[in-house]
Amino acid sequence: MLKLFEYAVILQPKLDKDGGEVEAGAVIVPPSTVLAEDQAKATLLAGRAIPEKEISKLDRLTVAVRPF
Repeated sequence: MLKLFEYAVILQPKLDKDGGEVEAGAVIVPPSTVLAEDQAKATLLAGRAIPEKEISKLDRLTVAVRPF
């Protein structure tokens, strides 16, 4: 049975060694909904929504997924 999930992808701010913000954080993929069998598959689908130009910043990306 498919369930409804909500997801978003957030780019965390880039900090220098003193903790100062070098590059601001941003919402890369705005809150969206998806049908999936479970949260793991919803997370996979959310990951596929990441724009190609942001793939090089994977260490700063957070994928947030929750049941609707």
